[in-house]
This record gives sequence, C-alpha cells and structure tokens, in this order.
Amino acid sequence: MGSPMVRRRSTVQIERTQSAVSYAILVTFVLFVVFPFYWMIVTSFKGETQMRTVVSMFWPSPFVAENYEHLFKKTEFVSWFGNSAIVAVSSTLAATAIGTLGAYALARLKFLGRAFMSSAVLITYLVPPSILFIPLYAQIRTFGLSDSLAGLIAAYPSFTVPFVTWLLMGYFESIPIELEEAAMIDGSTRFGAFRRIILPLSAPGVLAAALYAFTQAWNEFLYALVFITNVKLRTLPVGLSSFITGDVYGWGFLMAGAVLTTLPVIAVYIYLQKYMVEGLTAGSVKG
Repeated sequence: MGSPMVRRRSTVQIERTQSAVSYAILVTFVLFVVFPFYWMIVTSFKGETQMRTVVSMFWPSPFVAENYEHLFKKTEFVSWFGNSAIVAVSSTLAATAIGTLGAYALARLKFLGRAFMSSAVLITYLVPPSILFIPLYAQIRTFGLSDSLAGLIAAYPSFTVPFVTWLLMGYFESIPIELEEAAMIDGSTRFGAFRRIILPLSAPGVLAAALYAFTQAWNEFLYALVFITNVKLRTLPVGLSSFITGDVYGWGFLMAGAVLTTLPVIAVYIYLQKYMVEGLTAGSVKG
C-alpha cells in the first residue's frame, strides 16, 4: 500500500514541478515580448528631461503629451497615416483577390506548366525586395506612376501576391474536391462552385492571408522610400524615419509615432480574429 501511494505522490510532485517550470518559461517569454511595447508606450509620454535621467525610468512622472502634440501639429503625421491606410488597404484587396484566384487555379485546375508555376510562386516570394525595387521603379516610371500612391499600390502586390497564393494553395487542397464535383453535377459552373462552396469554407484562410498582406504593406519601408519623394505622400515608416537626423534621434516623437502606427494593426488583428474563429466553426459544422 505504501509503495503505490509514494509513487503517486512522486508523480504528482513531478507534474506540479513541470507545470511550474512551464508557466515560468511562458511568463518569461511573454515579458520578453511585451516589454518593448511597454517601453515604447511609456517613453512616448515622457519629456526630453525624463528620458535623459534614471528617475521614473519605468513610469513617466509626470505624464506629458507633448510628443503627440508635436506629431499632429508640427509634422505631416496625419497625411502619412492616411497614405499608409490607402496603400495598405488597396494593395491588400488586390493581393487577396489575385492570390485567391491564382491559388485556386494552381490547386484545382490541371494544365501544362502547373507544377512549374507552383514552384515559381514560392521562389518569387523568397526573392528579397531589395533586388526587385530597381526594375520595379523602372516600370513604374514607364507607366507614369512614380512619386504617387498609385505606384506603391501597383508595386506592393509583387511581394504580397506570391505569399497569399502559396498560403492558400495548401488551404484549397485540404478542402475535399467532392464538394465541388457535387455542386457541378447539380448544374453549377466551376466559378459558381468556387464562389458558393469553396470560398465560404476557405474564409478563415483568406482572412489570414489578407491580414498578413496588410501587415506587410503597412510596415513596408524600402519601396516607399525609393518611389516617393514628396513629403506629404510618404507612408508612416518613411515619415517616422525622418525624425532621425544623423546620430540625433527624436525618441519621444519616434515612440509616439510607433504607438499610433501599431494601433491599427492590433485593431485589425482583433477584429478579424473573431471572423476567423467563426469561419472555422461554421466550416466544421457544415462539414
């Protein structure tokens, strides 16, 4: 009797120790990830004097809003924000539409060169943007889109479409082809079956791909820096970089701008997550 009891107690103690270690590692990881954001928010509410001292290092005392006032009153931050929103939303819609149709074609249709095109999509995604911006800029100038938001909207799908296509190919292949065949037997066309059957079932994957495309377009720096010279047409990443002059950093303005730049992405993630979960639930019920 004693031996089994001792073994059970030993097992329980081991499980508790493992749980405690797991939680400690998880909490450490969360703190490691969250602390930079906390520091960014705290710094945005500090004045120049507070930033240069160790007094109230982890908490602004007093809170000041001069960094945010400077952004809205003495810079083109509002214009930069609007430019980023226009470019990110437009390029995301274009990339999601093109990538979804392309992924469906590569996953379902059989045609000559299908395997090569599937590999080419992945290879295109892996090509660094720093290699592509020179030929892209030449094409944009040829079409008269240089120094315009339309040029950025046309350029951003060059790196978002390949990933959206590659991501959704696997998602479409996981959906049973018998569902489409049944719809086409009942008289639906190929596109009708895609629109009524496949697209609703793949909504969570499409939303995830769109979310990734939006994040990439929102944070993109290189193309926006090269293609845009007009100060009022800059996007947020390029505009915020103008607060760095040589080795002089406007930390307060940078942190305030970074906080406001991060908020839309967090809001989009929170908003779309609900629909992604609902789509997954609905798909499992229909299945």
